[in-house]
Amino acid sequence: MKKVDVIIIGASASGLMCAIEAAKRGRKVIVLDHANKAGKKILMSGGGRCNFTNYDVSTENYISHNTHFVKSALSRFTQWDFIAMVEAYGIPYHEREHGQLFCDDSSKDILNLLLTECKKENVHILLNTEIINVDQKSDHHFIIKSSNNDYHCQSLVIATGGLSIPKMGATPFGYKIAEQFNMKVWPTSAGLVPFTLHKHDKEILSDLSGIAIDSVVNTKNTSFRENILFTHRGLSGPVILQISSYWSAGEAIEINLLPDLDLLEELTTAYKNHPQIKLKTLLHKLLPKRLVNIFIEEELLDKTLQEISHKQFQHVSTTLQNWSIKPNGTEGYRTAEVTLGGVDCDALSSKTFESKTVSGLYFIGEVMDISGWLGGYNFQWSWSSGWCAGQYV
Repeated sequence: MKKVDVIIIGASASGLMCAIEAAKRGRKVIVLDHANKAGKKILMSGGGRCNFTNYDVSTENYISHNTHFVKSALSRFTQWDFIAMVEAYGIPYHEREHGQLFCDDSSKDILNLLLTECKKENVHILLNTEIINVDQKSDHHFIIKSSNNDYHCQSLVIATGGLSIPKMGATPFGYKIAEQFNMKVWPTSAGLVPFTLHKHDKEILSDLSGIAIDSVVNTKNTSFRENILFTHRGLSGPVILQISSYWSAGEAIEINLLPDLDLLEELTTAYKNHPQIKLKTLLHKLLPKRLVNIFIEEELLDKTLQEISHKQFQHVSTTLQNWSIKPNGTEGYRTAEVTLGGVDCDALSSKTFESKTVSGLYFIGEVMDISGWLGGYNFQWSWSSGWCAGQYV
């Protein structure tokens, strides 16, 4: 049996960050992962460019049953702290809309940063390693049986992530460990995920596949504005991914396809100034022709504005600016970027990330009941939670 100070299960963004920080304190650290590569999600994120953080990070960018939990960690290791690491390694990066930061070259740059730091601090990373059993002998005494060795450690960190993208190796391992130690786990579901549509709506909208439009989408008391993308399966794009984390099955979403104008006012003004133009001439200047022709009846489109009643103008305006559609569901974990729910934050210390009931057991990253918006917030949570736990494990 191999004795170490800290075992981290999961060579994830949070797991590697925690390993680096713990090792800096002189702790002997081993990271175990069942995958054949460390940081697989880092490599595939952001289209291979890794949206590693955001210039503007606040508690509002996170979803949890305990929305206050993130405050401590985000204030102790901020986006500026991680940006400083990126700059220290000379990694070129750029800002996209909404403060999102991406690598200029490749996600590999971020992973190499973490792996180089691990190597510098003598962190051992063992891949292709299945965890067979976890047992606690007493406070700060854990026995981990794995496919390549048995380990004894004082601190055990679970950094295994959620259920999103199972082809990348996602499993419910972290939740099972929490349940093994009688810790509450909130029900999980897919977040930041495209919507699928009912057959009728899918058939109507099928010709719009590939069209992207700047839109405002609402559900309950939450709204986002970004591109909506029509796909052959349903609705996607950044605004749909964002709203999906707040959507509940059976609910309708409301979509404004022309968020920068009052269409009814636009139609009324055009009616006064250009009564002879056809409705389709005006609408085709505002939205893609294919979309207009599907949403608005052909008979109405062919009429001149002077032939259209105010009630019909209201109908056109409502159709395009208050479009209500009820998704059939989501594409699920297969394409979801995050997992909603997870290990109850109330069961953990917001300072150390240690279980309040199991001494020496820590949970960090996405395995917890914390999910960020699209835009680098989930990586920032990984860096912050991993760094903070690394000061104590």
